[in-house]
Amino acid sequence: MTVRTVSAPKARAAGLDSPARFRHLLTAEWIKLFSLRSTYWVLGLGPLAVIGINVNSARSNAERLAQQPELPPAPPPGMPAKPEMLFDPLAAAFVDPAWQLLMIVAGSVGALAVFGEYTTGLIRTTFAAVPARRAVMSAKAIVMAAVVLVLGTAVAGASFGATQAILRDHHGMSLGDPGALRAVVASALLAPLCALVGMALGALVRHAAGTVVAVVGVLLLLPSLFLGETYRWAKEIGNAMPLTAWRALVENPARDYGAEKYPVSVTEAWTVFGAWSLVAVVVAVAVVHRRDV
Repeated sequence: MTVRTVSAPKARAAGLDSPARFRHLLTAEWIKLFSLRSTYWVLGLGPLAVIGINVNSARSNAERLAQQPELPPAPPPGMPAKPEMLFDPLAAAFVDPAWQLLMIVAGSVGALAVFGEYTTGLIRTTFAAVPARRAVMSAKAIVMAAVVLVLGTAVAGASFGATQAILRDHHGMSLGDPGALRAVVASALLAPLCALVGMALGALVRHAAGTVVAVVGVLLLLPSLFLGETYRWAKEIGNAMPLTAWRALVENPARDYGAEKYPVSVTEAWTVFGAWSLVAVVVAVAVVHRRDV
């Protein structure tokens, strides 16, 4: 009688036990971001509102300028001449309320990507599947920054192109004019900066309403507390805010807006952009790594 030895079948599940590669994390974060209907609504309607506000500003200015005479009327005898209003076409493309709205939209989307997982409990499943929390948050930050950067670039380019086309008969600008390209790039980068700040606040607060309030407070309300020029330390704190830095970067260098005490330079403004983005990523990664879910 011959006894045969049957070998056990080889397990082919080794691939299932292998750790997730970083590209898999990027794909997972992409799917999670665009699996939410709110993402489409916010990223769709928000930019349209921003562009609409800028276009309406340019149209209103074009109509007003078309009704003005070529030369201002002479003042009455004995009265000093009124200073001529100097119109800035670049300001029409970057209306402050419009871009503040974009800051809220981008910051809310970034916050939603974090607190949404905590409120639904998905974060436990995510970290159970991938215990490397730093890698998960890094992938989330990369995906978020890339998506919102594309969005910000589209909004900045569309706003500048549409407004300057409307103002073509009133000294409309092109990207080759001084300060134009810088303003477009700064406005495009403002969106991912705010999204990363929103992620950091979402990791800290972990609550929907509280995080949105924190986004508005940090990005918009906090800079308004340091607008005065009485104390230099207060003005320097205000200069370190993203909104103040963005305003400095979109100013038209060909226009004289008057002397300002302790102004923020272009180099300082770019430094503020970089520092806030870096600190936001570090906070989001560090907080999620250390706190329990």
